[in-house]
Amino acid sequence: MTYFTQLPAVLLLADGTVFYGKAAGKIGTTTGEICFNTGMTGYQEIFTDPSYFGQIMVATNAHIGNYGIADAEVESGQIQIAGLVCKNYNINYSRKQANESIQDYFQQQNIVGISDIDTRQLVRHIRDKGAMNAIISSEITDIEELKAKLDLVPSMDGLELSSQVSTTESYTFGDENAKYRVAVLDLGVKKNILRNFDDRDVFAKVYPAKTTFEEMEKDFAPSGYFISNGPGDPSAMPYAIDTVKEILAAGKPMFGICLGHQLLALANDIPTQKMFNGHRGLNHPVKNIIINHCEVTSQNHGFGVVPEAVRASDKVEITHLNLNDQSIEGIRVKDKKAFSVQYHPESSPGPHDSRYLFDDFIKLMN
Repeated sequence: MTYFTQLPAVLLLADGTVFYGKAAGKIGTTTGEICFNTGMTGYQEIFTDPSYFGQIMVATNAHIGNYGIADAEVESGQIQIAGLVCKNYNINYSRKQANESIQDYFQQQNIVGISDIDTRQLVRHIRDKGAMNAIISSEITDIEELKAKLDLVPSMDGLELSSQVSTTESYTFGDENAKYRVAVLDLGVKKNILRNFDDRDVFAKVYPAKTTFEEMEKDFAPSGYFISNGPGDPSAMPYAIDTVKEILAAGKPMFGICLGHQLLALANDIPTQKMFNGHRGLNHPVKNIIINHCEVTSQNHGFGVVPEAVRASDKVEITHLNLNDQSIEGIRVKDKKAFSVQYHPESSPGPHDSRYLFDDFIKLMN
C-alpha cells in the first residue's frame, strides 16, 4: 500500500475553464479529450478499455479506488485512459479480492490524475459546452504554460487511433476444437468480448487492425468475422472500411460492436459524425424495434452514424434505437449476414440484456 501526501494539481479545459484540485497517480502532465462516464461501478474496466485511448475520463461516481484493483478485471493489457478526474480518490480499499491500490496501479503505469474537484460542476460544464481537449498537471501551475501545451493537442475529429491500440501480432483465444472459428479484427477489442465468444463454442483468432480480408481468409478460414470496438474517428480508417467491404462482398457472416458498427455503416456509404458529448455509461435505454424489446445497455462512444443517412439508405435497415435521443444503435445489411450495434453487449460490469446478440451471430454461422 502506498501512502502519500497529495500535491496541488490543475485541470485546464480548452475553453479556458480552470479547476484546482489534488494530484492523483503519477506526478506529471497529461492531455487528451475530456469526457465523462456515468457508471456507478466498473472503474477498472473503464481504465483498461482501449476505446478510451487518448481521453481524460471524468468519473461521476463520488468514490474511485474504494474497492481496489483486481488483476482479473482488466479489458486489455494496460490502462488506456490518458488521465483521470474524480471527486474522492480512495487509496485505501476494502475488497479481499483486490491485488493493489489505485495509487500503486497508476504509478506503475504512469497515469496522471486529479481529485478533490467538483465533478458535478465539471460534468454540467462539459454537457453544456461539449467534448473538448484538456490538460491535467501536478508539476506545472502556470496557466499560460499549460495553455501553450494544450494548444498542441490534436482534435479527436479526424484522428486515427485504432492502429495504436491493436495487437501487433495475431493470437488465438478459446478451444481450437470449438465448433465455430471467428476472425476478430482488433481495433481495440475488449477481453470480455473474447470471453463471450469462448462461452459459445467459438475459437477466435485476433488480428492486427490493418490485416486484410484476404490474409485472414487464407490464414484461418473463419466461419465469421467480428469487427471490434476501438478509439478515434472511424472516417479516418479507410483500411478498415475496405476490409469490411471485402467481407460483405464475400457474403461472410459479420458482427460489429461500437466502432465496428460505425465501420459497417461507412462501408455502406453511410457517413459518421462526431457527437456533441457522446454516450458513456451503464444505463442507456435502447429499443430493439425488430422484436419490440427494450434493453438497458452499456455504452462508450463519441462518434455515431448520421441518422438521416441511415433512414435514407436502401442498403441497411435499422434494428435498434436509443430511447434518450433517437440515435441509431443497431443496423443490419439487407440481403447479407451482417449486423452491428453501437453499444456493448459484453458489458461487465453492467447489464447483460444484450448478450443475445452473440447468439444471433452464432445463428448466422450455422
